[in-house]
Amino acid sequence: MKIKTILLLLFGLLVVSLNSNISFAQKTTAPDAEKLALALANPVANLISVPFQNNTVWGIGENNGSQNVLNIQPVIPIGLTKGINMINRIIVPVISQFNVTPDGTSQNALADIQYSIFFSPKVSKVIWGVGPIMSFPSATNTYLGSGRFSIGPTGVLLYQTNGWTMGALINQFWSVGGNPDRGNQTQGYLQPFLGYAWKSGGGFTLNAEMTQNWKVKRTQTYMNLVFSGLTKLGKFPVQFAAGPRIPIAALPELKGYFGVRAVMTFLFPK
Repeated sequence: MKIKTILLLLFGLLVVSLNSNISFAQKTTAPDAEKLALALANPVANLISVPFQNNTVWGIGENNGSQNVLNIQPVIPIGLTKGINMINRIIVPVISQFNVTPDGTSQNALADIQYSIFFSPKVSKVIWGVGPIMSFPSATNTYLGSGRFSIGPTGVLLYQTNGWTMGALINQFWSVGGNPDRGNQTQGYLQPFLGYAWKSGGGFTLNAEMTQNWKVKRTQTYMNLVFSGLTKLGKFPVQFAAGPRIPIAALPELKGYFGVRAVMTFLFPK
């Protein structure tokens, strides 16, 4: 797909999102729309949501391969006490790729599922959450998973003011079970982010996703810029977002040329 075609597609998605957002704003008061947009920018918000995040990258490695990753990411908050929420975040990745592996074959399979738990105060000027994160060896193709059960700590810290959201999410895995023939796994992840939500509920988010494999000393980094808008399907609000996904750093055989991120998030406000 040519870059010009991709840019036109992104522009079309942005226009649709903004038009949908105007429709949503007409049906909902501005404070409610802005409140929902800010909650979506907060990984530990007290809001049930189910994002479907699709990431496509082209031009990977010497074989000019392509990869599509659909992340199904339900978020379920549970009130433990009057002051503490337990935020359950699950990532179920489904990967389709072609010409990415050394033998030039294609793979279509489920990858390793991640489950994070954040314990977060219900009221705090500076928003934060900490807890465990687990990675399960659920991949149905050897190329797409670690083969190990891993666990470690995760945390998020952010601040919201005047429509702005700024912060970072971090986690670290160590393998503790699974197939020993796959070797020990130790991997870190850092995601700094900056976003803005208009009163109508639209907005944008800029983030970096940095994954560090400490064992093989491999770093993979992407930059994402997405524009979002709100609409309604029936009684439930839905957020649409789209934008470029830019590969910054990776091993030559894994680094792509250009990518696109598109997200559809179903919201279930309390």
